[in-house]
Amino acid sequence: MPVSSFFHSVMKVSKMKIPETDASKTAKPVILTNLKRRRFRFGEFIIERVIYLTAFLSLAFIILIFVFVFKEASSIFTQQKQDTSAQSEKMETYGDTPDMAGSTSGTTEREAEHSSIKDLLSTVWQPVSLHPRFGIWPLFLGSIKVALLSLLIGAPFAVFAALYTSSFAPSWVKEIVKPVIEILAGFPSVVIGFFALLVLASAVQHLFGLQYRLNAFVGGIAMALAIIPVIFTISEDSLNAVPRSYVEASLALGAEKWETMLFVVFPAAIPGIFAAVLLGIGRAIGETMIVLMATGNAALSTLNPFDPVRTMSATIGAEMAEVVFGDFHYSVLFFIGVLLFLMSFLLNFFAETVVRKLVMRRFT
Repeated sequence: MPVSSFFHSVMKVSKMKIPETDASKTAKPVILTNLKRRRFRFGEFIIERVIYLTAFLSLAFIILIFVFVFKEASSIFTQQKQDTSAQSEKMETYGDTPDMAGSTSGTTEREAEHSSIKDLLSTVWQPVSLHPRFGIWPLFLGSIKVALLSLLIGAPFAVFAALYTSSFAPSWVKEIVKPVIEILAGFPSVVIGFFALLVLASAVQHLFGLQYRLNAFVGGIAMALAIIPVIFTISEDSLNAVPRSYVEASLALGAEKWETMLFVVFPAAIPGIFAAVLLGIGRAIGETMIVLMATGNAALSTLNPFDPVRTMSATIGAEMAEVVFGDFHYSVLFFIGVLLFLMSFLLNFFAETVVRKLVMRRFT
């Protein structure tokens, strides 16, 4: 039979209508009647409404938190100097003469004049001083430095550990290694910071002969312990999600097992691994207790990884409880919180709109 005749016969068969039997004709009204008579289940109604309410409350709370933070930080653009006139009137002199009290008031006013938006662009963070400075550049540099160090230390360990457990490790090794690493994610941050403060800092100082016991390198190592479980878990799930047919096809073509894992499975799982690395960066930038206890808390604008640093999150955690409500310092701390939010938002936006599309286009 010619190919054209066979094609036309297939098309005719595909267009033929199957006659309806009596059973099919009677089954349709029965199904519709059963759907219409479906009983109202009060339990399902309650569960659905609870789920909707929980989702709505979660979204509402997140929006309210953002609104509160932006509202408190917005006063930094309208408040050019502190209102210290009321404070100077109530200031105790402790036996000083009125002239000395007046000079103290003048000093306070001069201090207020230095607290302006221009200080945010400086390289000095010195909020408690006769001439306070609120330069956020050393805080920003410290956060980036600790985050990059933790990523350079923790990401390779986490990714290769995930590759080993998903592809090479025996079942009994996988049952031990995976729970141990995931349990590390449940450790409180203060415990990791305490370990870095007492044990890790002394070991690193004696090993490298460093001048400062607490520095950005120690904070990066401690932060790597916190982000390894996050990157490991998501990376292993991504590697396990690669279709088995990829592995079988590579092995059938004569590739070794390690070649298959490195050049077939690993590239196919790169989108998930990239998402895991981004989550690790977000955890490193937003962490408070570890960097507060292990980095030395010195706002220095240096690129040396062995110098003490002070991060933005540690600054908020250390100084928020001691500032005056509504003060310029108070507004600056909330402004730092806004910067942290914007950094996380830009990371996610960059991942979703740029890198993720490029990676998916490369490996689709």
